Amino acid sequence: MEISVLTASGESKGTLKVSDNAFGREFNEPLIHQVITAYLAGGRAGTRAHKNRSDVRGGGRKPWKQKGSGRARVGTIRSPLWRGGGKTFAARTADYSQKINKKMYRGALQSILSELVRQARMVVIDNLSLETPKTRELASKLAMLGVSKALIVTDQLDNNLVLAARNLPHVDVIGVNEIDPVRLVGFEKILISAAAVKQLEERFA
Repeated sequence: MEISVLTASGESKGTLKVSDNAFGREFNEPLIHQVITAYLAGGRAGTRAHKNRSDVRGGGRKPWKQKGSGRARVGTIRSPLWRGGGKTFAARTADYSQKINKKMYRGALQSILSELVRQARMVVIDNLSLETPKTRELASKLAMLGVSKALIVTDQLDNNLVLAARNLPHVDVIGVNEIDPVRLVGFEKILISAAAVKQLEERFA
């Protein structure tokens, strides 16, 4: 299949022939959902923790005898009913990670990239470099392309491009080796260099 290539000013630069295996796959929504859910779950710290009645310091002795005092029976001053006591259903640290094998992750990325091409949300640019790290220069180029919110993917990270994008709220710059399913589906447009497309094609060939 062929993908249109544009210049940084938005003019046509011809087409780029790419493999159907990388950019012509069927849309697999259940797989994408599973991979994205697992990806986000893996980022959870799972470090929240409360103390139950056995974790709170003290309370080893029975406050008063079981019978005869007229008061309610109690076995420890660290009961959840008492001030300073433990929590009834205390939260525990947890591992939220889900197992996703390489084949599933790879398939999800291929499916997402293919759908981005079909929806014309992936724009291939011949050259994405900047001469100076100026936000105004990058904003001007994005305006010529008719893009306001975008993920910019390059074959090699351009320091000028990274610095210029830092002050744009809905623009992010990553290298082609840093792509992940969450970022790909989260941006309105994906601006990718022709060299980065070739690297993806080699990766998924």
